[in-house]
Amino acid sequence: VQLQASGGGLVQAGGSLRLSCAASGRTFSSADVGWFRQAPGKEREFVAAVAWTGTTTYYADSVKGRFTVSRDNAKNTVYLQMNSLKPEDTAVYYCAASPYRRSWPPKRYEYAYWGQGTQVTVSS
Repeated sequence: VQLQASGGGLVQAGGSLRLSCAASGRTFSSADVGWFRQAPGKEREFVAAVAWTGTTTYYADSVKGRFTVSRDNAKNTVYLQMNSLKPEDTAVYYCAASPYRRSWPPKRYEYAYWGQGTQVTVSS
């Protein structure tokens, strides 16, 4: 599975962005997918995850109520809709796929495939 994240950019606080994670490979539709982010000088942190069915989602407390993760398996794409953005949301955002489906949400080490990041910058 190869993943390609896109949709990042510069936005003012309170604005919105939608990130996309496009995948190649037949196993993507049966993989759980997560979004992570890494701000300068900080460790990579979990943001949100969507199960392979698309019916179950999980969010970090810091984004709950503002971000929505979804997927379209017919298009092999996962989305992260980000609303009410804050300067502290500034980071490089990564998508990752977990094909094992052993736990929910997947543990960090269960994400076997990672995409390159896309930069999100929120100005105050």
